[in-house]
Amino acid sequence: MFAMKTKKGFTLIELMIVVAIVGILAAVAYPSYLEHVESTRRSDAQGALSGLANAMERHYTTNSSYKNAAESGDTGSPGIYPNEAPLDGSTKFYDLTIQSANDSSYVLRATPKNGQAGDGIMELTSTGVKRWDKDNNGTFATAENTWSK
Repeated sequence: MFAMKTKKGFTLIELMIVVAIVGILAAVAYPSYLEHVESTRRSDAQGALSGLANAMERHYTTNSSYKNAAESGDTGSPGIYPNEAPLDGSTKFYDLTIQSANDSSYVLRATPKNGQAGDGIMELTSTGVKRWDKDNNGTFATAENTWSK
C-alpha cells in the first residue's frame, strides 16, 4: 500500500570510520614526510658545499692560495660564492662559511638554521673529507662519507 522510499547516503558511523582511517594514515605518513623534507634540504646544502669547494679551487687557481676567499679575509662568509643554501628560493636553511683557509687547505661549513635547525653542522675539507655532526652534539662522525643518512 505505502511504497517506502529508500534513502541513499552515509551513516554517521560510516563517516566516523572513514575519518578515523584517514587520521591513522596521516599520523603514520606525516613523520615520514618531515624526514624526507629534512633529507632533501640536507642534500641541497651538500650540493652547495660542493659548489663552494669548486669556487675555492677556482680561487686557488687564480691566486695560488685559498686565503682571502671570504668577504673579510680568510674565514667567515664566502666572498666568491653565495653564503646561504639553497642557492635559489626565498627560505634559506643553511649558512655557508669558510671555517679555515691557508695557502694549501680549507674547511667549509654548512650550519643549519630556520626549519632545519638542529640537524647538525656539515663540513667539507680541501682533501674531500665530509663530516656531519648528525646528533648535533659537537662530535663529527669520521666515516668516509658521513653525509649519508
